[in-house]
Amino acid sequence: MIKWAGWLIAIFGAAHTLLALTVEEAGSHAGDWFSGELWGEDLAAMSEASSAFWLSWNSFGPPLVILGLMVLWLDRRGIVPPPFIAWVLGVWAVGDTVILGLSPSPVILLASVLLLVGSRRAARVGVTAPAADTTRAP
Repeated sequence: MIKWAGWLIAIFGAAHTLLALTVEEAGSHAGDWFSGELWGEDLAAMSEASSAFWLSWNSFGPPLVILGLMVLWLDRRGIVPPPFIAWVLGVWAVGDTVILGLSPSPVILLASVLLLVGSRRAARVGVTAPAADTTRAP
C-alpha cells in the first residue's frame, strides 16, 4: 500500500506539471521566465507569463514528485514513512476539494489513506524505522 501511495503521489505531481506545461501551454512562456521578465513583478496584477510559471514550474507538482519518490525510497529500504505525511496530504486534499469543488485532489486523498493503512499494517507486523547508528561519526 505504501508503494502504491508513493507512485500515486509522484505521478500526480508529474502529471500536473507536465499537463500544465503542455496542454495548458505554460511552457510557451519559458522564454519570458528565463529572460528575467518576472523579476519584481506585482503578484496582485499577474501577467500571463507569471500565471503560467505558478501553474506549472513553481506549482505543487514538482514537490509532490519529490515526496512521492521519497516515499518509494523509504519503502524500498523497509522504512515506514511517518504518518504525519499522510495526515498533512489528506488535510490538504480535503481543503483543496472544499475550495475548488470537483478536482483531481481525491487522488491525493486516496494516497493519504493508503499511506495510513500501510503504516498501520507495518506497525502491527512490527516493522519500524531502523535505529540510528550512534557509534559512527557523521
